[in-house]
Amino acid sequence: MAEAGPLTSTGRAGEATLHEQRRPAPRTEPSSGGRGPRGVLTGLLRTARPKQWVKNVLVVAAPAAAGRLFSVHALTQVALVFALFTACAAAVYLVNDARDAEADRAHPTKRRRPVAAGQVPVPVAYAAGGVLAVLGPALAAWLASPAVAALLVAYLGMQLAYCVRLKHVLVVDLAVVTTGFLMRAVAGGLALGIPLSRWFLITTGFGALFMVAAKRYSEAVQMAGKAGATRALLTEYTPGYLRFVWQLAAGVAVLGYCLWALEEGGVPHASVLPWRQLSMVAFVLAILRYAVFADRGTAGEPEEVVLRDRALAVIGVVWMTMYALAVANW
Repeated sequence: MAEAGPLTSTGRAGEATLHEQRRPAPRTEPSSGGRGPRGVLTGLLRTARPKQWVKNVLVVAAPAAAGRLFSVHALTQVALVFALFTACAAAVYLVNDARDAEADRAHPTKRRRPVAAGQVPVPVAYAAGGVLAVLGPALAAWLASPAVAALLVAYLGMQLAYCVRLKHVLVVDLAVVTTGFLMRAVAGGLALGIPLSRWFLITTGFGALFMVAAKRYSEAVQMAGKAGATRALLTEYTPGYLRFVWQLAAGVAVLGYCLWALEEGGVPHASVLPWRQLSMVAFVLAILRYAVFADRGTAGEPEEVVLRDRALAVIGVVWMTMYALAVANW
């Protein structure tokens, strides 16, 4: 009996230790650093993806192609459409990040996003996204045109459907992202009442598909074998299929542009040189240069590829100069 006390005490200590070991580890909550008003505003701005705003420059494409960009009315309308598309795109990013906050916290890089990191509360992200989604089309109907407002509503509906469901559907996900680029290009034409040619739509659409598929191919190559480190849908695509898509899209984009350039044929009477035909060379070189990054699996965000490669930027400037001279019939 004398030894009963120590044995019982030892047993209780062991039981307590075992209970402590079995207790589940406390859940790590997202950091709340920078949760003040200023921190939340900064987080909302970061969630709106300022780097992605470069894509909205596509609203200039149709007015520039028609030679109707250089007037106060045209510049005002294009700047307005740019701002409205930026607001609508920001609304989509906010809703997407709020919806994916839990999943993003398990991602090696997405966990740094303001919503996933706790800098922006999920309800605030939803609220800000909802406000922008309502204001964008409303301001478009008031300041631009009903057609632009309808296009923005269609863009928001399509992109929100993408966030909820369509990003998990093979091929449709590529079509939705591509259509988002095409809508930006169409919006500039609608704002100024410019009829859009079939060659413009074909070249823009397949050019966008080329960059989207090249980005997905690069993600598939870089993240191969890293489960949970990228889009779940990439596991359904094979790199060979994505390579086929971007090669096909590049070929159709080049064909569409060349048909536009050769449509009138000959040298226009008022032109010093056949700029339309000569611009084909720069356009094809730009596609080939971009394809280098796609082939290597390093074609990430299109704007980053264009801005970081000096040769591609120079080719782009040369092409835009030739295109402008062709439109101006100089």
